[in-house]
Amino acid sequence: MDKHVISTWPAAPATWPAALQEEFTARRGDGRVGGRLVSQTDRVRVWMIALSPGERIGFHTHVLDYFWTCTTGGAARSHYSDGRTVDVTYAPGETRHMSFEAGSFMIHDLENTGPETLVFTTVEFLDSANAPLPLPADVLQATPAAA
Repeated sequence: MDKHVISTWPAAPATWPAALQEEFTARRGDGRVGGRLVSQTDRVRVWMIALSPGERIGFHTHVLDYFWTCTTGGAARSHYSDGRTVDVTYAPGETRHMSFEAGSFMIHDLENTGPETLVFTTVEFLDSANAPLPLPADVLQATPAAA
C-alpha cells in the first residue's frame, strides 16, 4: 500500500502577527513534533517536550497517528493552521490520542503559559495512513539506537 504524501500546505492565517506567519510558512511540513526524539524503532517515534515558563516549541506538522501524555500538568497556548488560538490547562497524566486519515494533518505550536516546567511524552505510530515526514539528520543522529 502506498502511503499518501501531503502535496499542498496551507498558508498562514492572515490575522496572525507577521512573525508567526513567517515562522509558520518556514516550518509547515516540519516533522519534529517534540523537543527531542528519544527513541525510534520500525514502529514508533518517542518524543519528549520540556518547556520552561514562557518557552515554546515552534510550528510542527502531525501526519502520523499518535498520543501524548502530559506528565507534569500545566498551562499552554497553541496556534493552529485554521487560525484558532487555544489556551489549555493540563492535568498530570492527561493523555490524548489523535489519528489522521490519508492526506490529513495538523499544524500547530505549543507555548508554556504557566509558572512551572511543562513536560509531555509523545508517541507517533509509523504504520499510520500517512508516510512519516522526514526528519533532519541532526535529529536522527542525536537519537539513541533502539535495542
